[in-house]
Amino acid sequence: MASVPVHPSVALPGTALEPPPVSEPAPPLSRLPTLGEDGAVRVVIETPKGSPNKYAYSEAFNAFQFKMVLPEGMSFPYDFGMIPSTKGADGDPLDILVVMDAPVFPGCVLEARLLGVIEAEQKERDGSWERNDRLVGVAVKARTHAHVEALSNLRPGMLDEVEAFFAQYNQLAGKDFKVLRRGDAEAAFALIRGGADAFGQAEG
Repeated sequence: MASVPVHPSVALPGTALEPPPVSEPAPPLSRLPTLGEDGAVRVVIETPKGSPNKYAYSEAFNAFQFKMVLPEGMSFPYDFGMIPSTKGADGDPLDILVVMDAPVFPGCVLEARLLGVIEAEQKERDGSWERNDRLVGVAVKARTHAHVEALSNLRPGMLDEVEAFFAQYNQLAGKDFKVLRRGDAEAAFALIRGGADAFGQAEG
């Protein structure tokens, strides 16, 4: 099965995820290593598929905060989470939508194989436009979607539905959401490299 190559010239947080010594506290979920094994990325799920509630991880509280409830009949179409040790244009970890057999729970850590990215920007309330891309991946240990290696392998119309969901979701927050293009796994990995670099620079 194809996997996204990890370029040796690119410095990303390591793949090791060993339990810390007893004397050291565990790192916040937002600071876990970015990469898993064989080119997979590590994901922390924040909001599970089917949830009408939006949750987001707070490093300050080291807990998941309830952010909002969606309108009646609306729910997250797939598990939604973050890529740890990355930083997007909005200052938060990069977002990723994960396809798998059944929803997990907020705080579940898993590895995902990148399929691509929905490159998008959103218009803030002050009129400025800001990039807010949505990475798309499939859980490494998924069964139903084990054969999926690219966005083109997904069910016809699925990405259209996902884009429509985020357009409506942003509209509820008083923001416009505009899709720029769909990129492949290499484009997605390039965004992660950039996000990891931005995170490292912010940490000094």
